Amino acid sequence: MFVFSLLFSILPVVVLIFIVAFAVKNKEQGGEKVVRHLYTYLVLFATLMMVIGGGVSIFMATADLVSPTGYYQSFTEYKQNMLHGKIEGSNTEMNEEELRSSYDMYISEEKDRQKNRAINQIIKSLGFIVIPLPVFLYFNRLRKQYKE
Repeated sequence: MFVFSLLFSILPVVVLIFIVAFAVKNKEQGGEKVVRHLYTYLVLFATLMMVIGGGVSIFMATADLVSPTGYYQSFTEYKQNMLHGKIEGSNTEMNEEELRSSYDMYISEEKDRQKNRAINQIIKSLGFIVIPLPVFLYFNRLRKQYKE
């Protein structure tokens, strides 16, 4: 956590230093051209960070889909909660087989819920790639035209 706070406090300073250095280096080209280049590079940087973040998020969601987290309530905890009426709608007069089948259904529903969450996260993360990628490609082509 300390690393992220340090990174976010230093990153604006580093970006500001690069902006000033770029403006001083290209002072003879004129202010409008410098601002145009600066805007192009800032858009390229922002969209590239969004695409990278989306890729990392897709990788993490795929890992959750392939290997979901393994914590589930144990059968004894489930049994105690059901018998003492701590779960809403629980029948306290269930025998061992009914409890076991109810517990197995609970586990399968929880696994399905985790898979659905992972698939939902993949779809959301695709937005962080699909939406900024054309913007990145457009501004990258524009940057190449400026160089010519």
